[in-house]
Formats: sequence, C-alpha cells, structure tokens
Amino acid sequence: MELNWVIIGWLIDMILNGFVWLIIAAFSLLIIDGTDKWTRKAVKWMGKVDDWIRKFIDDLFEWIQQKNLKFLSSIILLIIFGILAQLGIIPKLIT
Repeated sequence: MELNWVIIGWLIDMILNGFVWLIIAAFSLLIIDGTDKWTRKAVKWMGKVDDWIRKFIDDLFEWIQQKNLKFLSSIILLIIFGILAQLGIIPKLIT
C-alpha cells in the first residue's frame, strides 16, 4: 500500500498551522486585555480633561461677560472654531 505523501503533508501543515494560530490568538488576547485596561484609563482621563476644559471655558466666558470684553471673546471664539475646523469636527457637524 502506497502512502499519499501529499495528503500527509497537508494534514501535518494543517495541524502545525492550527498550533501556530492558537499561540498567536493566546498572545493577542493577552495583549488586548492589557491594552483594554490602558484604554479605560485613557478614556477616564479624557473625561476629566474634558470637564476641566469645559469649566475653564465657561468661567472664561463668564469673566469676559462681566468685564464686557467683546473683542477678547470674539478672538477666543475664533481660535476655538479654528481648532475645531482643523480637527475636522465642524465639517462633520455640518454634514
């Protein structure tokens, strides 16, 4: 009885590829789990920074209104809208 070496080679290749992909999947899950923790921390930090920025801008505009500095408020709004336009947020809001 002759052995079909093509089929045996194919089976060995499938088994070895299966083990390699199992190892890749295990390492990927470990890496994803680690980066998931970092992502959660980054999102929490971004939330805190967002709250600080909103409070700063709100306090700044209240101070500008109290001092009646319309020229300063227009420059600040121009800077804020320029930053939002450069980041591509305003075009996304328009469309």
